[in-house]
Amino acid sequence: MKLHRIVLLVPAFLWLLSGAGMASAQLANPPAGEYIYEGGAGSLNVKPDGYFDITTVGANAHLCALDGTIVRGKSKIDGTACVVSFTLKGGAVEVVGNGSDDCRQSCGARASFEGTYTLPSPACSSKAVAASRKAFKRQYDAKDFAAAQATLAPVLGECDKTLDWITKGRVRNDLAITQYRLGDRAGCLKTLEPLAEDAARTDQGVKENYPPADAEDILPVVRAARTNLRLCKG
Repeated sequence: MKLHRIVLLVPAFLWLLSGAGMASAQLANPPAGEYIYEGGAGSLNVKPDGYFDITTVGANAHLCALDGTIVRGKSKIDGTACVVSFTLKGGAVEVVGNGSDDCRQSCGARASFEGTYTLPSPACSSKAVAASRKAFKRQYDAKDFAAAQATLAPVLGECDKTLDWITKGRVRNDLAITQYRLGDRAGCLKTLEPLAEDAARTDQGVKENYPPADAEDILPVVRAARTNLRLCKG
């Protein structure tokens, strides 16, 4: 009988341990660092002391901005009923509010801070991407097109999920014109494929397809893509 009791108690004991482990994981603070919001549309910065700030951009340039201090995976925003929870999921942090209307006070109508924030690879941090683009421009201006391509291609290849859509469009144009200079027209056209649909529209068509602020942001990218597509098609 004792043997039977032990066999029955072990699963229950393991279940309790598992439940405690899940609870502690949910209550853990995210490690310090810069996390990138879905589609590159913002960031979550966490300091070693638990202080955080979030900035995100939604449609038509609507913004979210909030900050506070995370304690055991949660933060109550000062002076409000808004409680924000931070749940670790591998190399990412899932951020959600508690449904309070006060949480919406931090955001424009078309923006949200809720969602997944990913810890980018070192080469895809905002500072690293800016440095790569600066190095690319220096190499391109010096007509060292092979080096320029080697510098910029990894940014597009490795940082696709964390680049914001406007920066991604600019990088595509820069890489495509470099491929054109190297005589790689097929590579140029492939790089520009995601921009081709918008490039086929008129400026007015682009404006009708996007909210006003987004249209103004994307139009320079679209115009450059039209020129590059004509060059690469010969």
